[in-house]
Amino acid sequence: MLFACPATDDFFHSRIDHMIDLRHPLAVLSSRMPWQEIEARVAQVFSRKGRAGVAMPDLDLFGEQVQRAQVSSNAGRPRVPLRTMIALLYLKHAFNESDEGVVERWGETPTWQFFSGQAYFEHHRPCDATTLVKFRQLVGDEGVEELLAQTINVAVELKLIKPQELARVIVDSTVQHKAIAHPTDSRLLETARVKLVEAAKDAGIDLKQTIAKEGKNLSRKAGRYAHARQFKRMRSAIKRQRTIVGRLQREVQRKASVIGVAVQQALADTLNKVQRIVTQSGQRKATDGQRKLYAWHAPEVDCISKGKARTPYEFGVKVGIASTLKGNLIVGARAFHGNPYDGHTLNEQLEQAAILMQDSKAKPTTAFVDLGYRGVDAQNPDVHIWHRGKSKRISEQERKLLRRRQAIEPIIGHLKADHRMGRCHLKGEQGDRLHAVLCAAGYNIRWLLRMIAKKGVPFLQRLYLRLCTMAGGQPSWWLTLRTWLAGTPRWPESRAVGV
Repeated sequence: MLFACPATDDFFHSRIDHMIDLRHPLAVLSSRMPWQEIEARVAQVFSRKGRAGVAMPDLDLFGEQVQRAQVSSNAGRPRVPLRTMIALLYLKHAFNESDEGVVERWGETPTWQFFSGQAYFEHHRPCDATTLVKFRQLVGDEGVEELLAQTINVAVELKLIKPQELARVIVDSTVQHKAIAHPTDSRLLETARVKLVEAAKDAGIDLKQTIAKEGKNLSRKAGRYAHARQFKRMRSAIKRQRTIVGRLQREVQRKASVIGVAVQQALADTLNKVQRIVTQSGQRKATDGQRKLYAWHAPEVDCISKGKARTPYEFGVKVGIASTLKGNLIVGARAFHGNPYDGHTLNEQLEQAAILMQDSKAKPTTAFVDLGYRGVDAQNPDVHIWHRGKSKRISEQERKLLRRRQAIEPIIGHLKADHRMGRCHLKGEQGDRLHAVLCAAGYNIRWLLRMIAKKGVPFLQRLYLRLCTMAGGQPSWWLTLRTWLAGTPRWPESRAVGV
């Protein structure tokens, strides 16, 4: 049944704030997030930049003065509001959704639309899933770090965590897995053969034979021999694969040199990858100064050994995580390519945490780490570094605080299981960096929702006390107001703001 809402200009729609429970933690958080400040800082990356040979418009006190001709625009659809795109990134990692899933669920969830700044409920997707991909690339590293920093600022502003707690942090590292198949020599050689044939076809090179049938059979046989632990036969199949790929590589190089320099340059990257795969499949250890290639589409992937019995080797990138000693709020997340030693990442990790905390006028002064961060005290003179190797030189109180270092382990587990850090699908090294920070921002959003439901928001407490003081007592309707603010059995206790 259609009805008119007196608070809206739209006769056929009612406002979202009349449809949802405004005490829901996500609705409360929506009103406490500094959206204008976030938009202002993120919008800097969208400012127009000068290009060679292109005149920029004149600037005055009112901004750019662009002279537009009266012609029909072919620009396409209007731009999605900036707050909506930022909210989609927050919601995606807070509720463990894919790009496709978050835009579909947004059109079905009024609370999400209220969080995104919508006034009326719209039963359609806010944008295409590919728009999120382009938006992430435009925002860049500085933009996503700003999103993470604002979650820390909101936690301090709502007094859900004390500012002095930001000075004591726990730092640990983990592996952010890349979305690749487990690398084996037979699979990489077959991929190299397929990609080489495709590149030659695109360049207009006619090959004598592509050896597709034998290549597929050899790849299949190598997997079966490895499963049956017949390693001699497996190595024989891999050797034949290496011979086939090497022969195709030489034929493509020979014919490309005859066609011209332009074709050689177009095939240079493909031939380089093929040469790396052929070389590494014929030796057990990597050549000095030459990293192994573990995935054709993701050459940035590293092989990292963390000493685990179940998974001795993990393929992805090392990520450093910094959280508060008490409160479990993430204050830093950074990807480190090249598989560096944990201790060598501590300085950069603490530097990032200090930058993210600067609005709260705090910086880390004490870091609790594991034994992988030993020997770096000289590189961090302004920070007290505590680990188990110093247990005999610290007091009993500091020893108790050191035992809280292991609290970061379940945080890492939640990041991987609930906030999409377990598998990164974004492209390149930049994708790894963006994904790590966005996962931390999603974790902090869920942390804020839990703390709002558990502790409530202090401004409601002050409002209630002020009203009680003005009334000079607590008559029945004040008790009714207090009951409504605290939550009644009609609303679950976890959704009530509390006083």
